[in-house]
Amino acid sequence: MIFKQISLILSIFFLFASGLPKSIEKKVYKEIKEVFNEDGFVLNQKFIPEDLVQTLPSTFDAGNLFEIKNDDLLLGYAYVAKAASKTDTFDYLVLLDSDLIIVNTKVLIYRENYGGEIGSKRWLSQFQGKTQNDELHYGNNIAAISGATISVRSMTNAINNLLKSIKILHEKNII
Repeated sequence: MIFKQISLILSIFFLFASGLPKSIEKKVYKEIKEVFNEDGFVLNQKFIPEDLVQTLPSTFDAGNLFEIKNDDLLLGYAYVAKAASKTDTFDYLVLLDSDLIIVNTKVLIYRENYGGEIGSKRWLSQFQGKTQNDELHYGNNIAAISGATISVRSMTNAINNLLKSIKILHEKNII
């Protein structure tokens, strides 16, 4: 019991020390806990050399790619970023397992009055199981949502770019 409490406290400490904006860090922690069914995990920032960051299709900055570990066991990776909507941006989370397969995606904060349907679990489940070798196409293997065309295209492009970046990072033994 004491060990679980200490693990939880350490997990929260590392999460808050992660550099994630306060508005989303609790949501990220909650989602990881649910998806990986783990309480005692820690998030470790995964730093990517700056010269490599410039060549990747996805946006990587300090503090948006994390290893998810429980003790020394790698559970997977978390990627937190923003994508464009009609007049603003939205924050999203992609969780990958240790084999770099998407296990979950979540829209953390959506800032528009319309188009919030992209945050539905049903729509986001289309990304589950996708790997660095998959290519996503709006309207083909990714369903459209009436009233959320810009957000859907943006999320599809963001996931495509992430998968391409994951492939490059994996080939270079960064992850």
